[in-house]
Amino acid sequence: MSLNRNQMAFVKSAENIFGVGSVLTRDDIDQVVEEANVSFPYWFTTKSEYRVGRGQYKLPDIGNKFKEKEMKTEVAEVALAAQVLEFRQPKLLDDSDIAIPTKYADYVPFGFFKDLRHIIKSGSFYPVFITGLSGNGKTLMVEQVCAELHRECIRVNISIETDESDLLGGPTLVNGNVVNRDGPVIVAMKRGAVLLIDEVDRGSNKLMCLQGILEGKPYYNKKNGELVHPKSGFTVMATANTKGRGSEEGRYLSQILDDAFLERFPITVEQEYPDVKTEKKILTPLIDDADFVDKLTQWADVVRQSFSQGATDEIISTRRLVHIARAFKIFGDRMKAIELCVSRFDTDTKLAFLDLYSKVDAKVTGPSANTNTKTHESDEIPF
Repeated sequence: MSLNRNQMAFVKSAENIFGVGSVLTRDDIDQVVEEANVSFPYWFTTKSEYRVGRGQYKLPDIGNKFKEKEMKTEVAEVALAAQVLEFRQPKLLDDSDIAIPTKYADYVPFGFFKDLRHIIKSGSFYPVFITGLSGNGKTLMVEQVCAELHRECIRVNISIETDESDLLGGPTLVNGNVVNRDGPVIVAMKRGAVLLIDEVDRGSNKLMCLQGILEGKPYYNKKNGELVHPKSGFTVMATANTKGRGSEEGRYLSQILDDAFLERFPITVEQEYPDVKTEKKILTPLIDDADFVDKLTQWADVVRQSFSQGATDEIISTRRLVHIARAFKIFGDRMKAIELCVSRFDTDTKLAFLDLYSKVDAKVTGPSANTNTKTHESDEIPF
């Protein structure tokens, strides 16, 4: 087969880098495209005559002399290629930064942290479904394991609107040209990164596009004809507030996930809130007041016990305690910090939480008895 000018440009560039007749991998091909600024050689990766093994392609021998007739043929083929490339959607090279999470010096490991570390450190493909109430550190745990192991973690936040193109990628417009951009799932596969699917129970049945990927199999990109093999180290972690069966009490806008989707996760981890001792370690670096830390953790523990017994419909999460700690650092007032951070609850729950804290901490005054009372009919209204 005679090669057109674009094809010749790729082969000559590859020969300059790797030598005549070399066998290239997909990474080698990407290197040639990037360094020589030539078009991606779909003709080279899709034709069986160049494939010599899984993901390996041998450069054709182009020689040094060409007949005038062949040159004329090349001009015609270039014109034809220009028409075809418009529909092939050339690949957009991945130039995103390395996604290794920042390591927090004061992070306190608890719960499934050590076991999750073993899973990710092994480099095995082993999807994990992590469920638990909001604000108990599910997502942060995955990120901090990756930070400790210096592993890339690509996080995707799911909503009811998330679809296949959001996850796997698709055609996009760049400088007036339609090119194919890899989605975060494909990027994670190619890099051998940890894919973190956050709030997975917010998604719809469109998540079923991940079925084969959750089995560790290669993904065939029907948009550009590329077969993506997961690189060693690639795995999937999913976090959710439910187990994929919806929220009966209506606390979360979660969806019912397909059993076939959930069955792709070998294990499910039920993440609980940290115990009082662990929570003290979490708050101590944030508050220079050991007594306040002690009172906050006691208060949160009592609220959670009440929640588990059905005495209250709301809960004080570890995240909410961190919010209170940061508010206290700004305002220096215990009750004000707590009040500002529990105002997200309805008035009765807010007053109940404030009243309970005042019983735990003798240094503060409980909510005023007149709070939330209506103006007396005889009171003068200044407007």
